[in-house]
Amino acid sequence: MSEQNPLKAAAQKITGTLRGDDAGPQDGVPGKPAPVSPPFAEPTVPAEPLAPKADQRGPETVSPTGQPTGAEQARMAQSGAYLTTAQGARLHDTDHSLKAGPRGPVLLQDHHLREKIMHFDHERIPERVVHARGAAAHGTFRAYGTAAGVTKAAFLAEEAETPVFVRFSTVLGSRGSADTVRDTRGFATKFYTEEGVFDLVGNNIPVFFIQDAIKFPDIIHAGKPHPDREIPQAQSAHDSFWDFVTLHTEATHHTLWNMSDRGIPRSYRTMEGFGVHTFRLVNAEGATTLVKFHWKPKLGVHSLVWEEAQIAGGVDPDFHRRDLADAIEAGAFPEWELGIQTFPDTPEQTFAGIDLLDPTKIVPEELAPVRPIGLLTLNANPSNYFAETEQVAFHVGHLVPGIDVTDDPLLQGRLFSYLDTQLTRLGGPNFGQLPINRTHAPVNDMLRDGMHQTAVHRGVAPYRPNSLDGGCPFLAGADTGAFIEVPAHVAEGRKVREAPASFDDHFSQPRLFWLSMTAPEREHIIAAYTFELGKCYEQAIKERALVVLANIDPQLCEQVAAGLGLPAPAADRSLTDPEPSPALSQLGQTWPTDGRVIGIITDAAGDLDGVRTVRQAVLDAGMVPLLIAPTGGKIDGEGDPLTVQRTFATARSIEFDALLVAGAPARGADAHGARDAKVADTQPAPGDPRLPLLLNEAFRHGKAIGVWAGGDVVLPAAGIPSDAAGVVQGDSGSAVLEQIVRLMGSHRVWERFPTAI
Repeated sequence: MSEQNPLKAAAQKITGTLRGDDAGPQDGVPGKPAPVSPPFAEPTVPAEPLAPKADQRGPETVSPTGQPTGAEQARMAQSGAYLTTAQGARLHDTDHSLKAGPRGPVLLQDHHLREKIMHFDHERIPERVVHARGAAAHGTFRAYGTAAGVTKAAFLAEEAETPVFVRFSTVLGSRGSADTVRDTRGFATKFYTEEGVFDLVGNNIPVFFIQDAIKFPDIIHAGKPHPDREIPQAQSAHDSFWDFVTLHTEATHHTLWNMSDRGIPRSYRTMEGFGVHTFRLVNAEGATTLVKFHWKPKLGVHSLVWEEAQIAGGVDPDFHRRDLADAIEAGAFPEWELGIQTFPDTPEQTFAGIDLLDPTKIVPEELAPVRPIGLLTLNANPSNYFAETEQVAFHVGHLVPGIDVTDDPLLQGRLFSYLDTQLTRLGGPNFGQLPINRTHAPVNDMLRDGMHQTAVHRGVAPYRPNSLDGGCPFLAGADTGAFIEVPAHVAEGRKVREAPASFDDHFSQPRLFWLSMTAPEREHIIAAYTFELGKCYEQAIKERALVVLANIDPQLCEQVAAGLGLPAPAADRSLTDPEPSPALSQLGQTWPTDGRVIGIITDAAGDLDGVRTVRQAVLDAGMVPLLIAPTGGKIDGEGDPLTVQRTFATARSIEFDALLVAGAPARGADAHGARDAKVADTQPAPGDPRLPLLLNEAFRHGKAIGVWAGGDVVLPAAGIPSDAAGVVQGDSGSAVLEQIVRLMGSHRVWERFPTAI
């Protein structure tokens, strides 16, 4: 965590804001739907609209042509205390249509009914073909100045601060799909720089399925639900996906990353991002450098285990977007460092024998270290999902002076495609004038009219050259901030539909990735392939996939084949022997625990003073404590009442990074099998039978568990040995918490995952 990030102060500030005059001392956990708590009865005294919550912010109030307006953001929202039509006429009734008598019929002249229904019928716009399921946040980017030698981009100058809007997403699923499916994640950042908008449109995986954009429709058609039944939703575990990637083996590297833990991130906050392509930087002297962009989360890279992802898909399909919004609301602002790998801009455009124009290849960090160049901090949630998260439009062609593209054939196709999709989704060529898309730099583009034109242009000469408008707009030079394409040499040759020979190697880098994984990570990859291929119907596709795996590693192939009940084929080519890259593994380091969620389990008979102490210590450490009890409401005890945030009916282990048990909570009043299927008394245990399930899930998923004040009596019923790794017992909650926090630094208790390879 950066020294500049006032995590604790921000958390206290936001908690205090949420608390208000009517809130109890235990309130302030994330998730409050409105800035103040509502009264029991419907309010009847007219009042202006409420302000947004403290964690929310809207787009900057600039004009459609990039001019600061100085207007408050509230002026972009609804105004006035009374319900009106879209034209501002006040209304006295919106519950009844205008009828010919109380029993009707409804009259055609009802203009309010017509306007209200018409607008409702058109509230939705076409969702994105890919990356439809998204979540976003506002923030700032502060440059370190360490990139000044390789780029003249103003937003990368030392101490330059730039507003940003970041959208995270899945790729294959629809807007209504679940967050935790196994899939690639989008990581798109819009920098509102003083030189115009720069969009870094990347993914959480550094390579892609294809090398040429002409194949993009193919991979997406293959990955999407089968067109006859529209199933399965948001998954790659089906025949058409595996049919394509086993025939089109340039997809092998990306597929392997997807089958690894990278395919199911723990949260957007613990997810890396990559620009995927090689870009070209230009410095003030005109010298060029090839570059790859990396986003490194300050909290480390962390993933779900597969069972957690499956549970979350049913219990909380909004798992990732909720985690992002709650962390920001709690003041645990997510941070990433932007880093670059740099390479000499040679005519061959290769580095260490790796073709830098091949988007299915990486350059190991051990060969080209990632140099940090700035810090991204997300510090505000959107105030309106549709206006911001849904309408934001990214484009890899949104560039600024100092950053240019290369001849990567996938990147070249993306430069062509993105404008087309915005035309369809956002209804016309003026999508850049939507508030979330507006540049913060002056715009004088000579573009006129079109659907949804909101600028009111002046003058009579939107052409160049002109004299009628005084010659304006004028052309800029390099000395006045013009974007000038790098005069790179264009290869001369025949017009061909071919790829360079260096693109033909589809297996050496997947093998590098496999060899760089630790034993638990390899086990997860084997399980993922076994599950996905096991969901396929056609035997030929499974057999073909095993040949692909044999060309990565014989052990991988043999283990997956065993799970499928098929013989393991031999590789049909020689295997390479690359040096492993430890940077590719998610294990082996310790990370900050900021923003982590700790569940504290107790009831009225528990050590409530200890719970209060632990709860405050968790807050002071920048984490989120959630109190779990048999029933909701408040636990009084002899001190300040404790507010219950989760009950045994609503809590599942996936929500928590660690669990603490203070005492032996009693059975809940709703612990009946017909009321809650999690209740199973086949093995009678003290207390509520749902508590052992909660603890057992957390234990299986490698999470730290702490007990005190008699809490150890619940461990046997959960099948948890008291001396198991990551199980902490102590005389006080404070002593237990101290050890739990240390364990959480490694994300999981990895010793609990025995490996067979």
